[in-house]
Amino acid sequence: MRRVVIVTTKALIVALFAAILFCQVIFVPVNARSFALAAPEFAALEIPGIVMVDSLLLCGQLVLICVWALLSRVAREEIFDATALRWVDAIILSITAAALLVIAGLVVLSAASAGNPFLALTGLIALISAVGLALVVVVMRGLLRQATQLRLELSEVV
Repeated sequence: MRRVVIVTTKALIVALFAAILFCQVIFVPVNARSFALAAPEFAALEIPGIVMVDSLLLCGQLVLICVWALLSRVAREEIFDATALRWVDAIILSITAAALLVIAGLVVLSAASAGNPFLALTGLIALISAVGLALVVVVMRGLLRQATQLRLELSEVV
């Protein structure tokens, strides 16, 4: 059962990674260009918008890579190792970077008087979600650290 779950999750990670890559390479630049043409007063935001959104998507890709690495460790039964904590730390850093990018995006849009209240609300919800997710992963990291320590102590007893 565990092998099926790991393989299925990795397949979903590949699909999601490919979808994010498609968005970074094609979807975001095309939409940014069409927005710049439709609203020339905000055309100066095209390149910063592409960079910020692609960076936000890159944070998601980094999380996917870390989850892949952790799944591989689970498959090899090596998850209770101190080096696994580095992958969890990378997830926390990626989520934090994404939250900071959301804040930066909201500041840029506000400074340019672009967007509307719905966009600001969406950004605020994204920020709260990112902070909440980061906190959940921090708790999970603590549990992994504690389980790793308990396993180490148990192996010393045996």
